[in-house]
Amino acid sequence: MYRVRLWSVRNAFWLNKLYALLEAFLVVLNPLLERIGHQRLDRGFAAVEHCVKGFLFDSQGCGQCTLKSTGMACPMNCPKTLRNGPCGGVRADGNCEIKTDMTCIWVTAWEGSHQLRDGEQEMQVIQDPVDARLQGSSAWLRAVRKRIQQHKAASDAF
Repeated sequence: MYRVRLWSVRNAFWLNKLYALLEAFLVVLNPLLERIGHQRLDRGFAAVEHCVKGFLFDSQGCGQCTLKSTGMACPMNCPKTLRNGPCGGVRADGNCEIKTDMTCIWVTAWEGSHQLRDGEQEMQVIQDPVDARLQGSSAWLRAVRKRIQQHKAASDAF
């Protein structure tokens, strides 16, 4: 898994493009998804996400994905589950203070962010704390609903 995670960060640009296409496709399908019911679909979407993101990013399934903001590196892989940057214990060689044979996830995230458009700016956005109630739910469906709400709010402003 660790090697695949590192491969995913090295290929962050293309994986981010693929994710954007998936999200756009789900936005187009949203009327159908709403008709079926997001809550009804959540378990199935979460299972697919678990397989895909688990393999590619070693995702921990928090339900509040920040891959786009962290250079396609899941911050929940940090032994301390820090979502907003490294702790003070990053070793001089860039390895984690807890798992000394693992590169700090934030060092990896920083490297991945250089491949993404506005990646360095995204890395500086403070993430909300993890809501444990969302563990195991679909971040994809949540992202679609958020994007639809943003679109409606923007169109209501005019």
